Amino acid sequence: MTGFKLFEKIPTPLEGCFEIQAVVRGDNRGSFIKTFHAEAFRELNLATDFKEEYYSTSTKNVLRGLHFQIPPAAHDKFVYCVEGEVMDVALDLRKNSATYGKYCSCRLIGGKGNAIYLPVGFAHGFLTLSERAIIVCKTTTVYSPENDKGVLWSSCGIDWKCAAPILSERDTKHPALADFDSPF
Repeated sequence: MTGFKLFEKIPTPLEGCFEIQAVVRGDNRGSFIKTFHAEAFRELNLATDFKEEYYSTSTKNVLRGLHFQIPPAAHDKFVYCVEGEVMDVALDLRKNSATYGKYCSCRLIGGKGNAIYLPVGFAHGFLTLSERAIIVCKTTTVYSPENDKGVLWSSCGIDWKCAAPILSERDTKHPALADFDSPF
């Protein structure tokens, strides 16, 4: 037991996907946010066996996603923002889920201490709302190019609130959700 509460696990409309709110400690010097604690995550029944961590920087209106890895390299993902603000999206791709094809979104804000936790079977994407944002991702498997897939960002009914997002060429070529045969 950690002895005190470090994180709040907030359910989303998608079973297994959670917003995680860390305790933010602040004083006249600034703030301190613990983003991960293995024992506290175990107590919340969240993955603790992360294998890879990376970050991306993006400018306003950059949309990244919707990405995931398929088995055998599928992973849980934990995502938070250390600078700026993004609209973060989780899309349920689990065939037998009551919420298959549905999504949820939350605003991840640097300094707020909130994050999103996506289990295996979810696609992930985000739109940068601020002039610049830095997003950190922890995953339970390492990057596997042959298992790295995506669903077309504009095919899922998500209101991105941006008429002309900045996209990578790759993200314009993913199959539409209606044409995607989910392995989950």
